Amino acid sequence: MTQEIWVVPFFGQGHLLPSIELCKHIASRNLRTTLIVPSDCSSAVPSSISQYPLLEVAELPSSPPPSQQHSGPDPLPPPHGHHNRMAESLEDLISTRSMNPVSRKPAFVIVDVMMSWTAEGLAKFEIPTIAFFTSGACSAAMEYAMWKAHLDDLKPGEIRLLHGLPEEMALTDSDLKSRPHMPPGGRGGGPPGPGGRGGGPPGPGGRGGGPPGSGGPPGPMGSFPRPQGDMGPSMMKGPPKPGAPPPWLEEVKGSIAYMINTCDALEHPFIQYLVDQVKKPVWDIGPLLPELYWKSIGSLLHDHEIRAGRRSNVTEEEVVSWLDSKPPGSVVYVSFGSEVGPEMEENRHLANALEALNRPFIWVIQPGSGRPGPPPGFLEGGEPRAETEEDDLPLDFDKRVGERGMVIRGWAPQLLILSHPSVGGFLSHCGWNSTMEAIGRGIPFLAWPIRGDQNYNAKLIVKHLKVGRMISDDFSQMIKKDDIIKGIESLFADEDVKNRAALLGAKFKHGFPASSVESLDAFRDFVNQKAVV
Repeated sequence: MTQEIWVVPFFGQGHLLPSIELCKHIASRNLRTTLIVPSDCSSAVPSSISQYPLLEVAELPSSPPPSQQHSGPDPLPPPHGHHNRMAESLEDLISTRSMNPVSRKPAFVIVDVMMSWTAEGLAKFEIPTIAFFTSGACSAAMEYAMWKAHLDDLKPGEIRLLHGLPEEMALTDSDLKSRPHMPPGGRGGGPPGPGGRGGGPPGPGGRGGGPPGSGGPPGPMGSFPRPQGDMGPSMMKGPPKPGAPPPWLEEVKGSIAYMINTCDALEHPFIQYLVDQVKKPVWDIGPLLPELYWKSIGSLLHDHEIRAGRRSNVTEEEVVSWLDSKPPGSVVYVSFGSEVGPEMEENRHLANALEALNRPFIWVIQPGSGRPGPPPGFLEGGEPRAETEEDDLPLDFDKRVGERGMVIRGWAPQLLILSHPSVGGFLSHCGWNSTMEAIGRGIPFLAWPIRGDQNYNAKLIVKHLKVGRMISDDFSQMIKKDDIIKGIESLFADEDVKNRAALLGAKFKHGFPASSVESLDAFRDFVNQKAVV
């Protein structure tokens, strides 16, 4: 009988979208697969999953009414009561399935590390869990190595090598500086982003991998305070004391194996480091991007074919027409994803810089980014609001930049933009999904990390892969107009970075990585072997 696998993602599109792609890969390997989502996130699940006969979606009760949601100084995900209701509903679903001879309870549940609070309920039914990290191996490896390196005694001017990691990932005291904790939605605020990471020794035919984190780094590399709220055992404790292990070790301790959203071509030394450190199976199974992304390499990819129904002030046709009017490699694309953004004052510096530069640009602005309160769309399955509201741009900014600039408010067709030949650089927060999308299209980066694993991703991009530049050497200070102008000009003048970005992108010209296909096959074999035992 076909084995059944459940996948439980965390809230927000940065977690939901890769989870959906993971489900497709698993279902295509003749494993019955169920995606478990709150009902208020179900609208973000594309209808295309109906093409997979072995894949279904099971909905759990939605988030509580807005009146019950936290509005204090620290960002929080749905409150504790919501977690309890979801956990109870998940247990009810398992009980119902267990009594059904056709559906049965799952053989394994793949759980986003940010959903570790579901583990107790799953343990009641003796269902083994596999931890799923939606970010890369570098962030996990860095956190682990930094724990081992005793960075609490790092002196000004000292360079500290991280044993087992590439020399270029060495740290200085400037790496450990962070900005003061700002309001949610701005620097250091908002719920943890896609912070899954992974690792562990080889499972059958796979890699080993080791854990990862969830959310903002607990200490160095931008030690933003971890939200104090109901976000899993280790997260409730806040930042660890110097010398304490990475918080993700607590989050994944009950899992029998790990999955990590990356591939060998991007992060080989970091995957290998985790293999050497952790004693559970892991599979590198990414980048978990839509199938059409891989099939459309070398041509334009229209987002509406994958992610329909998003709200925006522009159409894809308008974006294509505007890009077609610009010279190849001339456009800078500016986007900070759907959940984070610079502080409001930094946004004004960014506007002034883009106006001063004689360069075409697309700038994506999410309503509410940099303001107090949870990021727009965080509790609605990750879809941003696009209603008109003040976005702190200089008066008549759109008119002053004219046809040289396109400001997109709300949803942007990012896959289309990154695949257009007119785009020559990406000013990015270095969220993991955006990072993988741009790398696969050979686009160089100007890195402006905001929080969490983005700091590690930026260091991976700039120091190890060498396909980008940092917008600043000191993120403890506000990013200003001159930083942005200098950063964009230096990126577009750097032919070495452009060439390396093109060469790295070319590694994906044949589509989804073969190493990840092997790891997914290894997971399938692991499941089937366990079923026999």
